[in-house]
Amino acid sequence: MMIKKTEISNFIRAKRLFKHKIKPISVTNIRAITYRDVLELYLYISGQRDYQWKDSTGEILPRQSIIKTVINLIKDLLAWFFLYWFHARKTTLLKKLCKPQETFEQKFNSILFLRTDHWFNIKSGGSVGHLSGVINGFRTFGKQVQVVSSDYLVNVEKEDNFQICKPTYELGRNLPNVPELIYNKQLIQCLESKFENNYPSFIYQRYSLGNYVGVYLKAKYKIPYVCEYNGSFPWMAKHWGGKKLFHDRLISKIELLNLNAADVVVVVSQPMKNELVDRGIEANKILVNPNGVDPARYSPDVNGSQIRKQYGFDEDKILIGFIGTFGLWHGAEVLAEAFGKLLQKFPDYQQRIKLLMIGDGPRLARVKENIEKYGVGDACIMTGLISQEDGPIHLAACDILASPHVPNPDGTPFFGSPTKLFEYMAMGKGIVASDLDQIGEILKHEQTAWMVKPGNSESLMSGLKTLIDNPKLRDKLGQTARKTVLQHQTWRKHTQKIIDKLKERCA
Repeated sequence: MMIKKTEISNFIRAKRLFKHKIKPISVTNIRAITYRDVLELYLYISGQRDYQWKDSTGEILPRQSIIKTVINLIKDLLAWFFLYWFHARKTTLLKKLCKPQETFEQKFNSILFLRTDHWFNIKSGGSVGHLSGVINGFRTFGKQVQVVSSDYLVNVEKEDNFQICKPTYELGRNLPNVPELIYNKQLIQCLESKFENNYPSFIYQRYSLGNYVGVYLKAKYKIPYVCEYNGSFPWMAKHWGGKKLFHDRLISKIELLNLNAADVVVVVSQPMKNELVDRGIEANKILVNPNGVDPARYSPDVNGSQIRKQYGFDEDKILIGFIGTFGLWHGAEVLAEAFGKLLQKFPDYQQRIKLLMIGDGPRLARVKENIEKYGVGDACIMTGLISQEDGPIHLAACDILASPHVPNPDGTPFFGSPTKLFEYMAMGKGIVASDLDQIGEILKHEQTAWMVKPGNSESLMSGLKTLIDNPKLRDKLGQTARKTVLQHQTWRKHTQKIIDKLKERCA
């Protein structure tokens, strides 16, 4: 049977041998398997001899011999201290070399865009929309955007100006967060051949854990550097992952290196800027730039009838929609509870109100628990993951769109800028949303959305009922939201702000 790598990891954590017969083990990228030798040693001890690794492209990698597995583990243990020391020293040297850029080519011709995350085969979600939105936004100005990425990107043209530099995990692959550090060298080697008298006007990097390539290129080639910052990895590991990040001190040091070296730091919300200022980052170089949307892709003109037909929703049914990766902050389980309470309290709704949950992720199990708890499974459709391209037609099928985000667990301000928010607005649908930090700043109660108390299922239920019972209000809110997003939150406007800020800082 096919089994996911994560399932084997769960058996190791439970200290149980894996006795099931397996053939292929599913991974996202067979060239970048974290803890591969640890897993193969465990499988050997479990008596597994006949298996292979297989990724989403169908590429297959056979298992190693037990001798090679043990040798690799010994190599990693012996190299651990050196690898840590090397990257700590590199970080210190780059900190000394980097100084603010004093001049900037006003008539810029090209941009180097770096995507260095070690997340592979991501087909949908907010990060996918953000990446394609920024890249395509820059390209609308007629400039050349050279994209160098650790994986393929959805909705980004793969012409001459797109290059894949996929991480290859060898030395250090059994050590926590070390493959991300080693990738710096691999990516630098990949990039340096491009810099033969053909420098880009500036570098734009979506900062990823342990990566300092943008800083290195700035220091060596004296090119302005824009760092897109989406949150602190040590903080997210502690508060969303429930544990401290390995090499926390070095990862934090690299994070600060990027933030201090950048000529412009782009963040999506004011709370995120406040956090950086508290950490000592210069306030004037931080650009608060909320996410955006492609209004041609997300539009009231998109026809969702095919989706309604696919799932058996008649025209007289009112469909509440949610799209997302079911993260800890998305509040999908709160929506499921509010929907359950709605049908329980108002039985007349049971035949005509439906819920469409689009996506998959960590909180899906909690969502299913709440659906089962209230016995509303027949009124709820869970689509699972869909492609980014299919997002608009699914949203078009809905009458009401929900954005039930919840506060951070430690009480700090919500620092997100949900891409779904702007996609909802562009669709021209009635929105029910949490009145939470930036969400409550972008959306105005009874003007562009119906705002509810974050994390409160009763308040959310009441908001849903209000829009269910008032189709004219839904239309009014949707039309105003569409106008607002066209004026302020398209990806073209988003990228124009970045260019303007960089000119201001480096002129």
